[in-house]
Amino acid sequence: MQEIWHTGIVTRLLDETYNTRRFWIRIPDMERFDFRPGQFVTLDLPIHEKKNKRWRSYSIASHPDGSNEIELVIVLLEGGAGSTYLFNEIREGSELQVRGPLGMFTLPENMEKELFLICTGTGIAPFRSMAKYIQLHNIPHPNIHLIFGCRQQRDLLYAEEMRKLAAEMPGFNYIPTLSREDDSWTGRKGYVHGIYEEMLNGSKRPAYFYLCGWKAMIDEARQRITGMGYDRHDIHLELYG
Repeated sequence: MQEIWHTGIVTRLLDETYNTRRFWIRIPDMERFDFRPGQFVTLDLPIHEKKNKRWRSYSIASHPDGSNEIELVIVLLEGGAGSTYLFNEIREGSELQVRGPLGMFTLPENMEKELFLICTGTGIAPFRSMAKYIQLHNIPHPNIHLIFGCRQQRDLLYAEEMRKLAAEMPGFNYIPTLSREDDSWTGRKGYVHGIYEEMLNGSKRPAYFYLCGWKAMIDEARQRITGMGYDRHDIHLELYG
């Protein structure tokens, strides 16, 4: 299968937190960049001689809007060649080689089952895309629970936007949980797993589980969810790192 790469132009940069940055990228040779919420793109970065060591993939954080511009949210990883290049070398007007959209981590065709969207860190990106798409297109949906785990308040991504979405969209619940915050935080504390287990409380009602984030979280979630009696086909995942 032929690899099709496009030259993207970085149109805007915004630091979302102390170690994450939002990148808006326009694809001039496409009239519109069509993708399904949850998909990702791959960037070819000049950081290695071997092409497969230059590639870095990132979930699209924006929703399909008919334009040729997408948004990515990227964390600066200590010692990470790809993110270090993006943070240090890329400016507004810079060019990036982009391939995509790619991936099958997308909303179910049948939206009858309750949705648990479970993520850590920048794993919130595909779920932001999904939630905004559902809201803007007024798609009938079951209860949706976005459970977002990170360490401290300063790590929260799109927090105000998600709170606003939860206030406006019936059946959408935004549940951030912090594992290393002090008593100034009055929301949920701890890890994501205790929240979905508490919400289900042994009921095993029909549900789909979408997992996005670091491998340790995903591995534990898969074990706990199947331990509650759910089938592995009820679990969809996108692995980071």
